[in-house]
Amino acid sequence: MVAGVPPDYFSETGQYWGNPLFNWDQMVADGFQWWIQRVQSALQAVDIARIDHFRGFVACWEIPGGDQTAERGRWVDAPGRELFTAIRNALGELPIIAEDLGVITPDVEKLRDDFGFPGMRILQFAFSSDTRNIDLPHNYRQNVVVYTGTHDNDTTVGWFNSVAGEGSTRTAAQIECEREFCLKYLKTEGAEIHWDFIRAVLASVASIAVIPMQDVLGLGSEARMNLPNSTAGNWLWRLHSEDLSEDFSRRLRELTELYGRLGNDEGSERCD
Repeated sequence: MVAGVPPDYFSETGQYWGNPLFNWDQMVADGFQWWIQRVQSALQAVDIARIDHFRGFVACWEIPGGDQTAERGRWVDAPGRELFTAIRNALGELPIIAEDLGVITPDVEKLRDDFGFPGMRILQFAFSSDTRNIDLPHNYRQNVVVYTGTHDNDTTVGWFNSVAGEGSTRTAAQIECEREFCLKYLKTEGAEIHWDFIRAVLASVASIAVIPMQDVLGLGSEARMNLPNSTAGNWLWRLHSEDLSEDFSRRLRELTELYGRLGNDEGSERCD
């Protein structure tokens, strides 16, 4: 048996990763020492760690090793509550973001919330249904992390200009419907759609907003970081110092200040 995820937004046949699954029985037996050491090491390098595929700590997608796609997998329980309890007992409160995208069930939400981990919202996902979509900013709660798009998404400009048949799982009609909803919701004509997205995530109540540098620069699909379920052409984009400018810095600073994200306790633009 090997790991992967079932069919989803990114792939109609799921994602067949092919790597082995964790030996949870062994990890439980030694008190999750490998995990404790791994998280401790990560937090020496970063302030906040994001755990991808968080739902795999409740149940993971197990696929027969001889298959070529992930369609015939099954959900297998995992000891997530015991794991995070052991890590917290060893290291204290955990600055962890839970990547809770995909097939999320109430038990996954309960595990996330019981440990106080913020979940994720992706603005590019917000326009595919109706006004109840949890990725629309008016539906956010404070304890979430919002992204214009993640490493698995196209850039915002690439997403906005996408057409059916170019690696997209959406039809031409779906793409146009999402685009029209997006323009209406953000009250824009789309000339600088990346800055419209940046403003929307910074203006939201989400406690953390993450903006990929490709979106700050307004780059298209040529700068996409990763295409899920593919093995070639990924993680090649690089940022060069000459790509940056005072204008980008100024615009980011203005929006960060305007929406109270400077990291201090004082507001700005007082009129007293």
